[in-house]
Amino acid sequence: MSSLELRGITVRYGRFTAVENVDLLVPEGTVTGLIGGSGSGKSTLGKAVVGLAPMHSGRVLVAGSDAGRRRGRSPVQLVFQNPYASLDPRMTIGASVAEAVPRETGSREPPARKAPARERRAVREAEVARYLELVGIDPARAALTPDALSGGQRQRVALARALAARPAVLIADEITSALDVSVQGAVLNLLRRLQRELGFAMLFISHNLAVVRYVSDQVAVMDGGHLVECGPTDRVLEHSEHPTTRNLISCLPTLPSPEEASCPDH
Repeated sequence: MSSLELRGITVRYGRFTAVENVDLLVPEGTVTGLIGGSGSGKSTLGKAVVGLAPMHSGRVLVAGSDAGRRRGRSPVQLVFQNPYASLDPRMTIGASVAEAVPRETGSREPPARKAPARERRAVREAEVARYLELVGIDPARAALTPDALSGGQRQRVALARALAARPAVLIADEITSALDVSVQGAVLNLLRRLQRELGFAMLFISHNLAVVRYVSDQVAVMDGGHLVECGPTDRVLEHSEHPTTRNLISCLPTLPSPEEASCPDH
């Protein structure tokens, strides 16, 4: 297991500063929910961690080491909001997952004796099947392309691909917002179970406070590119200290009580 630590992260697009001097710690084996209004910088921060946004200054540390200086695959993987755009429509889902599987997977041969191509391919296919099963996709469907799957199934494949890279840290950016409400719960339950079983740290980005409460150990709040509040989930959502947090909570819809619902005036 590994932690994710952000130190002084600043993201600029020309003269516009999208994220300014953000410090945040996601402890190992835990989930930090990152919330904020539209344009608050939360998604930009997540993209900066994996190098998809121009980081002007700051450091990204995984288990105390600079993530940018690690060799090989990044220890941080990002699952995007839109499952339609995150998968190559021309590739089979099996090939998409296989792309993320580390080359050395399953190899017990010394460097001087490289396993035959057929053996390496068999090991790779077994890994693909394992990760598809892990997210609830029948491995027999590995030869299908994304257009043959539903939105929820595509998001599961995107998750399988991220996990196949064996990340120490996973960033989930609004991964249920493009899904039907009936599918969201199943994907969230899956993500929560996998995070606990595999033990990776996770930064869960969402505008949905109910979802954040469900999956997160702590909550961080952004406003105008700044991190304005951070703490244990219950404390932040029930006893918030910053006006931005209180405003986000006040915008949550409330259902009338049974007595109010039965009243003609309601």
